[in-house]
Amino acid sequence: MTERAVADVAGAGLRIGVVGGSVAGCAAAIAGTRAGAQVTVYESSDGALEDRGFGIVVPPLLHAELVTAGYLDAGMPTTPVPSRIWLTRGRDRRAAVEMARQGGAVTPCHWGLLWRTLRANADGATYHRGRPVIGVLRHPSGGAVIRTADSEEWYDIVVGADGPRSVTRAAVAPQVRPVAAGYVVWRGTLPLDTLAEHPRQLELMRTAWITLGFRGGHGVFYLIPGAADGSRLLAYAIYGPPPPPSWTAGREEYVRHVAEEHFPAGWAEIVARGAHTSLACHDVTDFHVARVAEPPFLLAGDAASITRPHTASGATKALRDALCLERVLRASSSAAGALRRYADERSGEGARLVALGRRLGRAMVERTPDWPAMGPAEVAEWSRATLDGADSYLYGGGRRE
Repeated sequence: MTERAVADVAGAGLRIGVVGGSVAGCAAAIAGTRAGAQVTVYESSDGALEDRGFGIVVPPLLHAELVTAGYLDAGMPTTPVPSRIWLTRGRDRRAAVEMARQGGAVTPCHWGLLWRTLRANADGATYHRGRPVIGVLRHPSGGAVIRTADSEEWYDIVVGADGPRSVTRAAVAPQVRPVAAGYVVWRGTLPLDTLAEHPRQLELMRTAWITLGFRGGHGVFYLIPGAADGSRLLAYAIYGPPPPPSWTAGREEYVRHVAEEHFPAGWAEIVARGAHTSLACHDVTDFHVARVAEPPFLLAGDAASITRPHTASGATKALRDALCLERVLRASSSAAGALRRYADERSGEGARLVALGRRLGRAMVERTPDWPAMGPAEVAEWSRATLDGADSYLYGGGRRE
């Protein structure tokens, strides 16, 4: 089949099928519709994605770019902070000791509110909820077919935005599998009234996000908007070894033990005694696909690569993937040409982030320093050595994640 031209440098006439309707899928749908394509999204879940309450952060400059471009609304609640505070437990095993303060501006978001905003701005696409894709395949005459339990539909381009177990990736890079890091991350959110008896911790988080180092891991704490108008939540991610075989109370509950064992008293009480609004434990893994587009298939978000979460780049990378997709659709004369440009621009980013995530994981979990012995100069030197020349907005420089 002859490649279809992108009419008037905007993807008019193209049919794009998006596998996965989460953040990456909705962002890709916005990209396609803004470029003039007819977009159909297939989301396997029939549940309320907007109820997923975990926190994420994005770089402030990217947030501003997405608002200007129409992907996000200026009124979507966020809780931006300009800096980062490093804490650890003192030698007395109770008091928190401040090691350093760094630049590191972030714009924290509520995952469900981010998804809700992207979904609303993808209103030009056809969105099928509760319709899992069971396979994608090349069509003999060109393009690709998306297969569900009750239909087969042909598209010029199929975007795989279907996460770590992507059926689309199986068509592009079937040999790629997630690699386990050997440790886990607990993600939780707590209502702000949990902090009523901890005014010092609340005061810190109103102006900064917190990294709390301990032997064998670390925790990250920050405020995010709640689902209810004007509300706030405390969000955290805590990294460390998985529960031992002797632990029988569940992986999620083990985080309370970690907090009591390693955190200063006030922070331990917040995690160990607070009534969580959400709590989950995940194995930390990573992978990347060497070439993230091969016409007629394109991979975006977690389908293309997963980095260890220390880089805070999951949603950020998916959103940048979408901006790139819109740009290449507008600038290319064919679907295949657009996908080749996308692969040229985005393939290296996955490898870069995976390498950065592994360095951060070694330094912050696998081979943690003697945190109580560190001050501002030691933290600054440790950060430089860990980044090893890489850019990261989390450390007060760089825009790429």
